[in-house]
Amino acid sequence: MDLVQWPDHHSSTFMHFPFPKFILLGALIVLLGAFTIVLKPRGEESRPQRPNILFVISDDQSFAHASAYGFKAIDTPAFDRVAREGVLFTNAFVASPGCSPSRAAILTGKNCWQIGPAGTHASTFPIELQIFTDVLQESGYFVGLTGKGWGPGKVVGRAHNPAGKQYDRHTLTAPKGISNNDYAANFQDFFEQKPSDQPFCFWMGAQEPHRRYPTGIGERSGMKISDVKVPAFLPDQDEVKSDMLDYLYEIQWYDRHLGRILALLEEKGELENTLVVVTSDNGMPFPRAKANCYEYGIHVPLAIRWGAQVKGGRVIDDLVSSIDFAPTFLEAAGIGLNTMKLEGKSLMNILKATTEGLVDTERTAVYASRERHSSSRWNNWGYPQRTIRKGQYQYIWNVHPERWPAGAPQKYDADGTLGPMHGAYHDIDDFNESPLNILREDKDMAPYFHMAVDKRPAEELYDIKKDPGCLQNLAADPAYAGIRKQMSQELKDYLAQTHDPRTTADGEIFETYIRYSPIRTFPKPN
Repeated sequence: MDLVQWPDHHSSTFMHFPFPKFILLGALIVLLGAFTIVLKPRGEESRPQRPNILFVISDDQSFAHASAYGFKAIDTPAFDRVAREGVLFTNAFVASPGCSPSRAAILTGKNCWQIGPAGTHASTFPIELQIFTDVLQESGYFVGLTGKGWGPGKVVGRAHNPAGKQYDRHTLTAPKGISNNDYAANFQDFFEQKPSDQPFCFWMGAQEPHRRYPTGIGERSGMKISDVKVPAFLPDQDEVKSDMLDYLYEIQWYDRHLGRILALLEEKGELENTLVVVTSDNGMPFPRAKANCYEYGIHVPLAIRWGAQVKGGRVIDDLVSSIDFAPTFLEAAGIGLNTMKLEGKSLMNILKATTEGLVDTERTAVYASRERHSSSRWNNWGYPQRTIRKGQYQYIWNVHPERWPAGAPQKYDADGTLGPMHGAYHDIDDFNESPLNILREDKDMAPYFHMAVDKRPAEELYDIKKDPGCLQNLAADPAYAGIRKQMSQELKDYLAQTHDPRTTADGEIFETYIRYSPIRTFPKPN
């Protein structure tokens, strides 16, 4: 029997005693394992698994248009599942009513006036902007995108879209006017390429329900005109209802892809550890909605699910903003919020709560802005707006009320001749084909047409509870003078605090940013 020598901690001599080798080897393995545990960084043993992040964003969907909100004409089972098993928000707002600046604000966690040219439509996304996708990737996340990420515009200094590396190789047969991107198959492609030891962050950017639509597809699919509730700023006529059905059909189209992605995650055992966020970039592409800071332009759907981490079945009424997503993702991933210069506030305290209704008493207001949307005025001018939503009221500051809000009425044609009157309202998608424009001389249509295109005063104030369509401007009503003054001051204080150039002599810098999409020519205004 071999002898093993152990040092005696009480003398300089060695103790000699018999000890079998295999017993010694086992003891050494146990001791080594214990020693390894001691040497591990503090907290590593109890650190929870970092969640995957699935961010799903539609293109042009107003808040009311999902069946979880009780809208009868539409069926969105995937969105409804996220809302039912997670949290449904009733007061979620975007930073801008246009896609490109809204998505830039989501990526940066900042207001549009804080991110230079990225805060206006179809301009530049500078390399110096910090974005949550970069931070997550640097911390070990596998990041990807299918469909529409940030855009339109020019990405500077990056190898791919700021939202992530593109996964778009799978297509399917789709009706004309609807994207043939097989979002769910492309997510599966991404998932299968992900290293097994990495969490993922995936941006599913649906291109629906952006115009144009396959005309009449809603009715042909069996959807009912009688179920459509038309917003107050649109005429309650069958032509408009049919157009809305086509819009609603496209929401259902993308919702089916979301359902397939959720099913895949469930099959792979990853759904419970995935933070799922489903929302939109701005409101519906109709007059007085998209590209306007009214209720239907900036108020969007939002549902969030995260397995057992978030108590499900709750409806949250807090005012939240899309600039809150970036800090929420960082906190969920265990990354310090000071890693980025953020203006948004993490939603994690709301998600981790067990109550519903109003949860965070400090969330008293949200803000949004608009600069240039399409090329719609002389010299490529925009229609700058700033707004504050607080309680039941919304206040809007129209910085240049002398400009046409939906674009100038006339433009020059390609041959240099001046086109027809009412042929150039390009801040309203496909307005020349809209029944509101085609039938503008009709006595029932005319009031809605003029509400959409006529000039507006510098100040607007609406009681959203009584007037969600934003039809009755209370700014000049003496009975609301106190509310108007208070909200105007709060808005301007916040803009100054966050260094909005529109509060300084440098406000016109937004008009100087390059536009990379087509530029039209218009008569010089008087």
